[in-house]
Amino acid sequence: MGDITYVRTRKGFVYTAFVMDVFSRRIVGWALSDSIRTEALPLQALNQAIVCAEETAGLIHHSDHGSQYVSIVYNERLAEHKIVASTGTVGDSYDNALAENVNGSYKNELIHNRTWDDVVDVEIATFEWVTWWNETRIHQGLGYRTPDEVESEFCQSNPGQEIIEIKANA
Repeated sequence: MGDITYVRTRKGFVYTAFVMDVFSRRIVGWALSDSIRTEALPLQALNQAIVCAEETAGLIHHSDHGSQYVSIVYNERLAEHKIVASTGTVGDSYDNALAENVNGSYKNELIHNRTWDDVVDVEIATFEWVTWWNETRIHQGLGYRTPDEVESEFCQSNPGQEIIEIKANA
């Protein structure tokens, strides 16, 4: 699941793109840029998520109908890694509610608390926030567990399942 939000700095706007694993709520990719262009922002977050994934074939990437997410270059990257593109209905913020929730948490927990100088200032703080989000922050929707705990518990209770599923689909 992916989405973009913005941050006001003293030097202008900075844009943040997140890619999140819906199962664990882990942020698996993110990027910051002073440009909202596809190649400068959401594609970088997607590339990070792809590098972190053990297997991408059959995954579903959901986003809104923003021009970056329906662009040729973005969809070519999804197709190259056999990721299925899914977009919500136009003008329906509820269709991407989980991504909007991450953006809201990001702004409420980090961004609105201070004045930002520039993209580097925001990028350092965002790195720390994403680490905290994945490793320390508990999520009500995860039964008051962290994304790390959810993934750990899944791996412990399903040892080798990913390998079996990959071989079965080959």
